[in-house]
Amino acid sequence: MNFIVFPGQGSQKIGMGKKLSESFPEAKEVFDEVNDALNLNLTKIMWEGSDTEISLTTNAQPALMACGVAAFRVLSKLKDKNLKPLADYISGHSLGEYTAMTVSQVFSLKECAVLLRLRGEAMQQAVPVDKGAMAALIGVNINQTIEIIEKAQIHGICDIGNDNADGQIVISGDAKAVENAIEIAKSNGAKRAILLPVSAPFHCRLMQPASEIMQEALNNLKFNAPLIPVVSNITALPHTDPLTLRKNLIDQVTGTVRWRETMEFAKNQGVKKITELGSGKVLTGIAKRMIKDITSESFENPEDFDSLL
Repeated sequence: MNFIVFPGQGSQKIGMGKKLSESFPEAKEVFDEVNDALNLNLTKIMWEGSDTEISLTTNAQPALMACGVAAFRVLSKLKDKNLKPLADYISGHSLGEYTAMTVSQVFSLKECAVLLRLRGEAMQQAVPVDKGAMAALIGVNINQTIEIIEKAQIHGICDIGNDNADGQIVISGDAKAVENAIEIAKSNGAKRAILLPVSAPFHCRLMQPASEIMQEALNNLKFNAPLIPVVSNITALPHTDPLTLRKNLIDQVTGTVRWRETMEFAKNQGVKKITELGSGKVLTGIAKRMIKDITSESFENPEDFDSLL
């Protein structure tokens, strides 16, 4: 059993996708189409811009999606197979779930690019700059984290944003509450507790204004049944019903990314191989730590595809 996954924000870097675009026409078509959809030279930002520019969530979200879709289309071309023979399940971390739905033909590439640009704008504008924060807690489990954030909530909203893996959790919320949670975590055995360099507190209740904007946009978009089941961030379960897929994307804006449980689902289903498409190798790294004997592969640059040529 095979599982294809796509990365989320944090995996962006200057130059991503450039070599792939220069080497494969299938990849170039993706980047050109995203540029056209946004009426923006996004690839110029991706390949010639600054780290600050590419890290802006309005740029990072469609850029990472484009890299993931481009890598998939190259893989599909070289293996001469569409999605269904290549994988049994598909998912993505946060914005990566949109990439997964594009590849599984729930909506089009152009539609996804516009959605993610809007999602980035809505998330950025939901909370005033410096009022929100996110932090990584290393070396505490989910139950310990729940206790930590319950104590910190006297200072404001503090939620679990990403449950990434055992001992690797990201919290999100009001800056004062998150800073307090860091101190509590340090005094309760966390190996590390550090603020993350993000522009807004994603995946927490403070994102409610963004959720409402995305609800309107997603409700106006036709959702198709996916080619293969999409494992949702919000449920950590596979779904094929278009209405459920839409609801999951709306709920995901304010909800926890349940990636640890997504990997537990993969393990319980007997998944033997995980394939990460796009920028970086974060998700394959998590999978290898969590699932014994799993085979992993990642496709980002032309040389990653050499064995298929």
